[in-house]
Amino acid sequence: MTANDRVVGTWKLVSAASTTKNGEPGDPPYGAEPAGVLTYTEDGRMSSLISYSGRKPLSIGRGKSETQQEQAEAFSTFLAYAGRYSFSAGKMTHHVEISSIQNYVGKDLVREVKLLDDQLRLTAPPTLVNGKIQSVELVWERLPRATETNS
Repeated sequence: MTANDRVVGTWKLVSAASTTKNGEPGDPPYGAEPAGVLTYTEDGRMSSLISYSGRKPLSIGRGKSETQQEQAEAFSTFLAYAGRYSFSAGKMTHHVEISSIQNYVGKDLVREVKLLDDQLRLTAPPTLVNGKIQSVELVWERLPRATETNS
């Protein structure tokens, strides 16, 4: 089984933590209980969706349209991107082709990888998070493959 074979599938975010450059715990990067889905395909494609905890529903659908403030909050509490990926020598590189944050498009997001059974740990290099230079570690758990049912 190749390294790529080991990551192919869909993963659910189980935790997100940050660490300062001094090794101290930082603020949770996506709130206390974020939700997320990460998918790697056999043909080298990936997508990542992360929803911060504590998101509020928009007023749309309740008889009035959402405000600009609601739209800004909804945007700032959800991260989505997709593209190609490469995995080798303990490093995962996401080659971003489309993103909710336009600055990521055309960039390579490199992560250190620890793969243990059905758990994938991706650690980003130190970067500005919540106003402080921090490393973020996301822990993902493999979801079971969907099974086909005959009707």
